[in-house]
Amino acid sequence: MKNHPLILVALTLCCVCILTAQPSDDTQLKQVIIFGRHGVRTPNAPNSTLFNFSVQQYPNFPDASGAPLTGVSVLTPNGAADETILGGYFRLWLTQEGLLTSNDSADANFVFFQAASAPLITQTAEAFWTGMLPAAGPPNIYVVPQAQGADPLFDPLDAGVATLDSEMAVAAVNGRIGGNPQALASAYAPELALTRSLLFNYPLSQTPVPVTPAGKEDVTSIPFTVATGSNTLPVNLGGLALVAEAIDPFVMEYTDGLPNAQVGWGQLTAGGITQIFRLYDLLLDLAFRTPYLARVQSSNMASHIVRSLVQAATGNTMAGALATPETKVIVLIGTNTNIVGLAGLFHLDWLLPSYEPDVAAPSGALMFELRQSQSTGEYIVRVSYVAQTMDQLRNRTALTLAAPPASAPVFVPGCSVRNATLDCPLGKFVRIANQLIDPHSADLVN
Repeated sequence: MKNHPLILVALTLCCVCILTAQPSDDTQLKQVIIFGRHGVRTPNAPNSTLFNFSVQQYPNFPDASGAPLTGVSVLTPNGAADETILGGYFRLWLTQEGLLTSNDSADANFVFFQAASAPLITQTAEAFWTGMLPAAGPPNIYVVPQAQGADPLFDPLDAGVATLDSEMAVAAVNGRIGGNPQALASAYAPELALTRSLLFNYPLSQTPVPVTPAGKEDVTSIPFTVATGSNTLPVNLGGLALVAEAIDPFVMEYTDGLPNAQVGWGQLTAGGITQIFRLYDLLLDLAFRTPYLARVQSSNMASHIVRSLVQAATGNTMAGALATPETKVIVLIGTNTNIVGLAGLFHLDWLLPSYEPDVAAPSGALMFELRQSQSTGEYIVRVSYVAQTMDQLRNRTALTLAAPPASAPVFVPGCSVRNATLDCPLGKFVRIANQLIDPHSADLVN
């Protein structure tokens, strides 16, 4: 059953007055939706494939005993530890805000977790649960049963909820770059040069640059393209996709805590990783933040998030919402593409220390807080982005209310007001969602 535009349910709320900037925060947290990315993992490609792109072997990530982890896209022990640390921080914050009570067994009745089905994602969710509700028993994570196919929230294309027009996708991306993909290679020439020098192990300042070593593929010289892609990567970006695959391990090497000599073969600091990852971020930006692609791929997630907030505000069960009206904490764990796509749909931006703009960091999360003004009764939505810095991840830094992860308030265009937390009246948030969500790419069930 396909979705229709969201009803302007804000009219049913207790107050529809326009929010004004308050000199102090008189709001009470009623519900929070934490939409997070998986933790630090092994690379997306096996070392045997990656070695085709470099003259040095990529390092192995250790398991709990120190032996090499096997498999691609596997949550590392340190990645799980960081996720549990983050869950512990949210336990402190949510208790301070009054949504949790420190009685984990009782609190679990008002908490809902849903994760994409890949082991990397479900294990991340379990680690987060362990930190947030350590005494509540085994993690209770909802995962769409395999027999039902793909999860429509995280994978609406494979689930058949949304349909991508491939020609439109190519045109939309081409329209952002003037129909000239190779112009991107010129714009990002410094990042490509740094990538090549790392992969082929020569000084960045060396001139002329050495020829490609025998038997190796120079991913930085493969032309960028914009062509029909797949449900996994909706546009084929040619060489840019292979560059992203080759550099993907570097941020994981650093944040997992591998020795400095193994982070980019000893040639990358956190700053260097941030620079080189502009290429990876470019791929995500084009394939998932491009307005047409974001609208098709993220409308179902957006619809369910908005409806869940309305359900909590009204106290009435609402089709297409997650959990129940009494649920206080909703945790959704997916991939960086899920988060980048939703951010693209709502035109959300953020900037945290140690990252480039709009990066969906390992374990990082978009947060949607439903709050109610204690003076007017009005409901507001407060959006923020929260993530451990790269060094907090690398060092598995303990987090407390006094020493939290990095966070930034997020402006919702057309909705946020001019206060420090960029609050957005719920009724207005719903109206904006009506305009942005594609009713043909969302449903009222999944």
